[in-house]
Formats: sequence, C-alpha cells, structure tokens
Amino acid sequence: MADASEHPECSEDKEFTSEPEEETKSSPEEEEEEVDMDVLRNLFSRTLGLGSADKVLDELSLEGVARYIKSDKCKNIICMVGAGISTSAGIPDFRSPGTGLYANLKKYNLPYPEAIFQIDYFKKHPEPFFALAKELYPGQFKPTVCHYFMKLLKDKGLLKRCYTQNIDTLERVAGLEGDDLIEAHGTFYSSHCVSYSCHKEYNLDWMKDKILSDRIPSCDECSSLVKPDIVFFGENLPARFFTSMKMDFPSCDLLIIMGTSLQVQPFAGLVGRVSKSCPRLLINMEKAGQADPLLGLLGFGSGMDFDSDKAYRDVAHISTCDDGCLALADLLGWKEDLDALVKQGKNWCDSPGGKTKDDEGGETADKPSTASAKQQEEESR
Repeated sequence: MADASEHPECSEDKEFTSEPEEETKSSPEEEEEEVDMDVLRNLFSRTLGLGSADKVLDELSLEGVARYIKSDKCKNIICMVGAGISTSAGIPDFRSPGTGLYANLKKYNLPYPEAIFQIDYFKKHPEPFFALAKELYPGQFKPTVCHYFMKLLKDKGLLKRCYTQNIDTLERVAGLEGDDLIEAHGTFYSSHCVSYSCHKEYNLDWMKDKILSDRIPSCDECSSLVKPDIVFFGENLPARFFTSMKMDFPSCDLLIIMGTSLQVQPFAGLVGRVSKSCPRLLINMEKAGQADPLLGLLGFGSGMDFDSDKAYRDVAHISTCDDGCLALADLLGWKEDLDALVKQGKNWCDSPGGKTKDDEGGETADKPSTASAKQQEEESR
C-alpha cells in the first residue's frame, strides 16, 4: 500500500510508535512548535537581509545540478519523496481526479473519503481500512526506477537520508535500510496493539497473514485491535522525524524532492530547513512548494522559487519521477549503473527468496547493490 503527499498528518493524540529517548526529550507538540519558530526566524532573517545566500549552481537546470553532484562540493544528499515515486509501480496516489485513491472509495460506504485514515473512525470501523489494505498490500508491487536511483545514491556514498511520506515499504525493498530512512508517515513494516496498556508489537508477516486471510487483526495478549504503524489523521508523526531533521538538514549539500505536492505539514516545511545556499531540485509532474506570491513580494516565505528574478538555487524538472531520475543518471554518467541495478532488483523481487530484510538482520536473499548489479550485467553480455 502506498502513501501520498496528502497522507495523514499529525494532530493531538499521543505518539504510538516511538518512546522518548530520555526524560528531558521534548514532546512531539513541542518539536512542532520549534519547527514553527525556525520558520519565523528564517522569515525575519530574509526580511532584514541577515545571513548570506551564496549561489552554488552554475546553471538552474538539471545539467547544472549534475555538474554540482560531480564536484567535490556535494557530499550529503537528502531525498524527500511522496506518492509520485510509486505510481509507476501501480500504486495510486490520493487525490488525482478519477484515478486517485480517494476517488475510488465509494464501495466502502464511508462518511467521507478521508475517514478511512481517521484514527477515531478506524477504531470503531476497522473493516474498510483492512479491506483496502488487502487490495494494496506491500509485497504485491515492485520498486521503481526512482527507488533504485536513491539506492544508487547510497551506493555512491552520497545519500545522507531519504525522508519518505510513503507507507508502501518500496524504499526498503529497493535496498535502503532503517538508518537510511525516515518514514515520516509510518510504515507497514511493523504493527502495534492500539491499547496503551499493552502496545504489543507485531511484524510484517504476522500482519500480512491476518490481512490476506480477511481477518481483523487482534492482539494475542489483550484482544484489542492491532494497527500497522502508519500515521493516521489524529496521530503524531514519529519522534525520529523531528530529532533526525535537526541533525540532517543543516549539513545537506543538495535536496532532491520527488513525487510530492509539498502541501502537508510538517513534512512540506522540511524544504526550508536546509541552508540558504543549498540547491533544491524538484522532480515532479508539476511545480510544487512555491512560496506564496504576496508573501514573496514582502520578502517572507521559505518556499521554492523557480521563476522569479531572485531565483538562485531551485530547479524544477517537470517529468515523471522515473524519467527525471533516468535523465539525471545519464548526465552523471551513471545510466549503466542504474540500468543494471534496476535489472538486478527486478530479478531479486521475482526470485523465491526475494523479500525485505528486517532490521534485526534476519537471513534473506542479498539485496541489489551497484557492485553486484554491474557484475551481473557484465556476465550476461
């Protein structure tokens, strides 16, 4: 199943997936307030002309981005991705007219489409969610070219982190591991009992067995409902999202944003967390995340600026995510590497042993890597 850039954001309920690392740790609500304060600081800094904004790219184009990546100045790349990177795998996004997920939920007799991801509705009526989950369950879809491009960035030693709004686990299937990922809207990879007094954890195989056999998952210990660790409307984002972004974004040399409308906060606000000099590349079917024109005239806003006379670091490449990644790989001289990685990945997914390796190091078939992909490609010639 996949998430979208419009997937459930956080609100008031207690966090259900993460425990505080120490007693002095801020709550998710305090973390979000701090994000808001950072945005205000950036606004005042821009308005008062404080700080510098060095131009890093020699050209605001995909070619300019490629030249920068090949330089020794670009060492830490962060990817921000949404549902658009998974649509070519056959997973619908949320809001596209006619084809989006919300446009095809009439058979579930919901009071409104978003109710299927509303935590209060889910606890009372879990049947629609699990029926939908069976249709779109992880494991029925394969990673896309875009997923493997991010794995290639990792193999090249350039990927700092991937921040994903998706819950389809395809980043993991493509070869990214737990430390490479911030799954901002949660994941099907694990599940928990919804009872706060129990909170027993269950793995992917356990949940898959229940969903595919049309059984509503209930806890073995207390018989309460068990929910995949995806973030519903009415729940907070994982605490790791807030702690990691503080460490990752200040050291980011290039931000690559793919397949997201940048409409849902606090995820969308990540684009303003990088330094003023950090280039930002958007690969999407349309421009997204642009600053409000009125606020821009007043000097406010940390949104994307692709077209104004003041644009100096933001590049929009309008295409599918797969085509954009192929074009960038070609400019970088990585096309053969990417083609071989995609081919090996598809073979791995089709093999009997192909499955996602768990974070505990469970034995599985080897995941795709650039080195082994190139070796397989050479052997097949």
